[in-house]
Amino acid sequence: MANTIQAAKRAKQAEQARSHNASLRSRYRTAIKKVLKMVQAKDKPAAVTAYSEAVPVLDSMVNKKIIHQNKASRHKSRLNQQIKALG
Repeated sequence: MANTIQAAKRAKQAEQARSHNASLRSRYRTAIKKVLKMVQAKDKPAAVTAYSEAVPVLDSMVNKKIIHQNKASRHKSRLNQQIKALG
C-alpha cells in the first residue's frame, strides 16, 4: 500500500495506463489473428482485406509506443509474405 498521497495517485494512474495498454495490445493481436485466419483458410481476397485493416492498427500501436517500429514492420512483412504465398 502506498505511504503517501502522491504514491497512491501514481499507483492509480499506473493501473489505468496498464489497463488501457492491455486493451490496445489486444486490439493489434486480434488484427493479426484475423489475417492469419484468412491465410489458413486460403482465402486471398479476404486476407488482403484483413491485412489492409491490420496495417493501420499496427502503425497506430507504434505511434502510441505499445510496440516497437521494428516489431510492427516484422509483423507486416511476415503477413504479406504469407498472403503472397497463397498465389
